[in-house]
Amino acid sequence: MITTTFSTDQNIVLENDCVLMRPLEMSDAKHLQVFSENESELWQYSLQTAAGSDNLTQYLAAAVKGRESGLSYPFIIYDKQQAAYAGTTRFYEIDVPNQSLLLGYTWLGRDFQRTGINRNSKYLLLQFAFEQAGFHRVAFRADINNEKSIRAMESIGCKHEGVLREHMLLANGLRRTSVLLSILANEWQDSVKNQLIMQLNSK
Repeated sequence: MITTTFSTDQNIVLENDCVLMRPLEMSDAKHLQVFSENESELWQYSLQTAAGSDNLTQYLAAAVKGRESGLSYPFIIYDKQQAAYAGTTRFYEIDVPNQSLLLGYTWLGRDFQRTGINRNSKYLLLQFAFEQAGFHRVAFRADINNEKSIRAMESIGCKHEGVLREHMLLANGLRRTSVLLSILANEWQDSVKNQLIMQLNSK
């Protein structure tokens, strides 16, 4: 049995032949500016937008502050095949005593979608969470209208837990209803890990 160990001051780098993820920093604005300026639709269902220079700065500042406070751990995603930065993702609501966290705030530029980079990233993040950090539960939350994201979660083996009805107030004054999904450590070992490996090998 792995004892949960996770420190947000670690320099966590996750990589395979396709992708490299390292800690997100304020200086990464230069790598993400192109998405911020030209692909505002990436944050259609997000709780915080990074569309536009000011919003990108605020987005990065919040991400870095979350890591410093121990609440989250954001990564920048680098696509080795295209030799370019592709987007970001993060662990958040990290609950070490209860061996639980959420995985989300994931977005990829248009040119990096449906290329396998998302599945490679998810595999590395889940492998780290379950096999190195020793977490028991990894959860995912998505806007109920974000069918594309929900389907992607289902495709990697996430199980539906339920719906959080109008649980968050959005910046536009509307309330968000979210779908909650998760993977447990035994599910990762018994089936999800091999299922993801098969999906990656089929690309």
